[in-house]
Amino acid sequence: MSPFWKTVGLLVLSNIFMTFAWYGHLRDLRDRPLWIAIGASWGIAFFEYCIQVPANRLGFTLVTLQQLKILQEIVTLVVFAGFAVFWMGEKLTWNYGAAGLCMCGAAWFMFRA
Repeated sequence: MSPFWKTVGLLVLSNIFMTFAWYGHLRDLRDRPLWIAIGASWGIAFFEYCIQVPANRLGFTLVTLQQLKILQEIVTLVVFAGFAVFWMGEKLTWNYGAAGLCMCGAAWFMFRA
């Protein structure tokens, strides 16, 4: 596997952890005290950082900082859409598609030669 795709894979994995850290408690811990949700989120976020930092270090050897950031945002949107549908039970609307197209445009501008 190329280093670029390793970076993408690490970004996807770290975003799965971070999405659950930020939003997972909204489904399962909404009736629990806030400090429990915060503690659970911090516990999950620790693992996200253990993956995100290596992803950024590897990615920064391959692409510019700006390209790495837009790549991260695209991954975040894709992971969040999957989370919203499969974990939170929401339906994808045209907004997700429009946002995705905007992100593709942003990526085109960042990655063009």
